[in-house]
Amino acid sequence: MSGVRRDPADLGRTDSWEGVRAVVAGFGVSGFAAADNLNHLGAEVTALDESTAGDRPEKAELLEVLGATVRLGQGATADLPDDVDVVVTSPGWRPDAPLLAQAAARGVPVWGEVELAWRLRDPERPAPWIAVTGTNGKTTTVQMLDAILTAAGLRSAAVGNVGRPVVEAVMDPAGYDVLAVELSSFQLHYTRSMSAESAAVLNLAEDHLDWYADMRGYAADKARIYGNVQRACVYNVADPATEQMVRDADVVEGARAIGFTLGMPGVGMVGLVEDILADRAFVEQRTTSAAELCTVADLASPAPHFVANALAAAALARAHGVSQQAVRDGLRAFRPDGHRIAEVAVLDGVRWVDDSKATNPHAAQSSLQAYDPVVWIAGGLAKGARFDELVQSARPRLRGAVVYGQDRAVIVDALTRHAPDLPLIVLDEQETASVGDPMAVVVDAAARLAERGDTVLLAPGCASMDMFANYGARGDAFAAAVRRRGGQQPPDGQQGLD
Repeated sequence: MSGVRRDPADLGRTDSWEGVRAVVAGFGVSGFAAADNLNHLGAEVTALDESTAGDRPEKAELLEVLGATVRLGQGATADLPDDVDVVVTSPGWRPDAPLLAQAAARGVPVWGEVELAWRLRDPERPAPWIAVTGTNGKTTTVQMLDAILTAAGLRSAAVGNVGRPVVEAVMDPAGYDVLAVELSSFQLHYTRSMSAESAAVLNLAEDHLDWYADMRGYAADKARIYGNVQRACVYNVADPATEQMVRDADVVEGARAIGFTLGMPGVGMVGLVEDILADRAFVEQRTTSAAELCTVADLASPAPHFVANALAAAALARAHGVSQQAVRDGLRAFRPDGHRIAEVAVLDGVRWVDDSKATNPHAAQSSLQAYDPVVWIAGGLAKGARFDELVQSARPRLRGAVVYGQDRAVIVDALTRHAPDLPLIVLDEQETASVGDPMAVVVDAAARLAERGDTVLLAPGCASMDMFANYGARGDAFAAAVRRRGGQQPPDGQQGLD
């Protein structure tokens, strides 16, 4: 190892990182990708994680063979090593975590994996980033965008908070024409230098208030996505907070503000003209005409939030120069991942729908707007969120509710205040833990409330980890319980992360 110390802020993918001492905080998917690629570039890498779960030990052994240092287990992240030039943190780490607080106190720069990825783009052919954030709908929108870009004949990938870590994608020797990048508020918190070609904030609602002191901090991190945008800042006309973020953003000269709306689109917007998704932003005569992109019937779901996601994806793709036909073909071909407004079965005239991915009240509220009447299944870890607005807006649609999980009292309190006459079944830990399959108890309770013509909707509004490994396991358990109730053999499910 050379004795020459180098400033990582001056380095990119074509430079030698020899002499740079990097600490990677967290050794999950993005942490491993960061450590692996920094090690490949020649940096002296130390990766630290309190957890030994999953395949971390195997990955640690691999990296250590290649020359990195990996420390796993309790106490591994308590102290920042001496003589560190940069810390690359996994997105879930709060700034007050001891390791990161020590870095701040010593003046050591803290980057996220996304920040590292931006700095490691190929200088000769840097694939543009089209970035998406928001409280809800990020994954679906990014996957829709990727489907459209692929339909246009481009080598694209959905990366970031979904799919591959961004640093893996930018270091791929084959390269990409364009990247559809999903970014969480946590990832954006540690990102400074990104300049996306175009970006969207889909919506803003209470979430992760167990991580942020208040909504201002959460919103400020979401707004980072618009910084230095080159072509288009896409915002939600129905959510004034997202438009204000665009107004406040420092963008590249010439970047446009493009709204998406479920109503009639104004000039410079995309929206609905009856059942047609229409573009009045990227057509020559946008003051007098609109381009038809596709119809609502072309989409996998007519649910309002699903249509809104399609409009946002279309706007981002059109800003990249994609044709109307590619938008139509991509959206027609797209099918959402599991546990997103997925119909499980219809039993005795009752529809059972799995939207386990609705892990906060705003997502659950959007899901509830797609059905009427509804028996609502809710509960889990509320993450500091409140449910008053959700209950007030959904009350006319509700037939009844089944509430369970650790933070059930938060939901029950909102229902008691705003829907005191609603039939309600509250399941405590003893009731759900008394059998090997707690979701079977929940499904049985919902069946007692449902009538022919109703939809039983699992839209928990909460994270799942009080009772399940992740939202995918929760949705799988729900679908399996419903299918058993109908005498069907449950298929193998697929997992997901909250």
